[in-house]
Amino acid sequence: MTPAARLQTAIELLDDIISAARNQGAPADRIIAEWFRTHRFAGSKDRRAIRDLVYDAIRCCGPVPASGRAAALRLAEGDPAIRNLFDGSNYGPSPVGEREQPAAGGVAPDWIMGMLDQSDIHGEEAQALLDRAPLDIRVNSLKAQRDSADLPIAGTPLPSLQGLRLPQGTKVEQWPAYRDGLVEVQDLGSQLACEASAAQPGETVVDLCAGAGGKTLALAAMMQNSGTLLAADTDRGRLGRLAPRAERAGALVSDTLLLNPGKEMEALADVAGQADMVFVDAPCSGTGTWRRKPEARWRITPDQLQRYADLQNHVLEIGARLVKPGGRLIYVTCSVLDEEGASQIDRFLKHNPDWSAQPVVCPLGQPRGAGVRLTPHHDGTDGFFIACIGKR
Repeated sequence: MTPAARLQTAIELLDDIISAARNQGAPADRIIAEWFRTHRFAGSKDRRAIRDLVYDAIRCCGPVPASGRAAALRLAEGDPAIRNLFDGSNYGPSPVGEREQPAAGGVAPDWIMGMLDQSDIHGEEAQALLDRAPLDIRVNSLKAQRDSADLPIAGTPLPSLQGLRLPQGTKVEQWPAYRDGLVEVQDLGSQLACEASAAQPGETVVDLCAGAGGKTLALAAMMQNSGTLLAADTDRGRLGRLAPRAERAGALVSDTLLLNPGKEMEALADVAGQADMVFVDAPCSGTGTWRRKPEARWRITPDQLQRYADLQNHVLEIGARLVKPGGRLIYVTCSVLDEEGASQIDRFLKHNPDWSAQPVVCPLGQPRGAGVRLTPHHDGTDGFFIACIGKR
């Protein structure tokens, strides 16, 4: 493919991604993967160039662009070589019209920028939310140790106990070590959130919003497969992916519980008031993961953010009912917004006097309310809020 044809393809993909963002359709990575699957003529260099054009254009637009072409024109403003590809050549984009306007720049739609600003995320902190994410892995201590694991690439040790940072583009999923469960792909911030839980062998632990189980596996390793570890979620599809992952990792999960929304305690009744630790990785807006899913900032609305806040409050209340006296609840969101982090814990503590904030043991991050916040700019991680609260 010619460079102009690659750009035109990127524009068409951007049109689909913008439409999907407005209508809560498929995410960008799935749209791109489907195009590659049905257009086999595009070689590896073509695919890489097209993907880079698409994501660079997404990152340089703040509000939702009017079209893929407007997004590409915004990208071209900072790169004359791209601007020159609007030449009308075969399979390339048509020349730029005199009245054509590029999409608006910035970090996010104005209303989200206001929320970020209220949460002291601005300037370089805000811009870093759209940087390219690094590739981090966690060496599975149930099978290997970071210092002695036989891996194709040594990687750079991270501040987490078993974390390594690899060059971007490393095909970890093709490693025998990945196939055999010696390593898991997991962002440093996610690893540190699990470590902050201080899960211990022999404890009764509930991973209340387990999803596909990435953090569940980390908790199992910390517990050394000793004790009781329950993984619960309302999403049958995601929870169903945990079992094969746990088998590969050699992780013992005592049970997986599919929860009925609004009736969660029916499935959790046996563990009510029995857990040493409940890990709540609450559903959220995902503002801390924009480096990986930059178009996600075009999908969130004020109403959705409020629904997330309500759901976070709900799962906090459920988690609290499971903790025994002297136990702890770890609250985590991959969001940098106070509304989903510090403010949630402040509200909970205000209305639950038998609970109190406990120190969060984490080598990175900055204090935020009763917890700690990690950010891409300050810590080189995805954005996370982590709090530990204890029941008297």
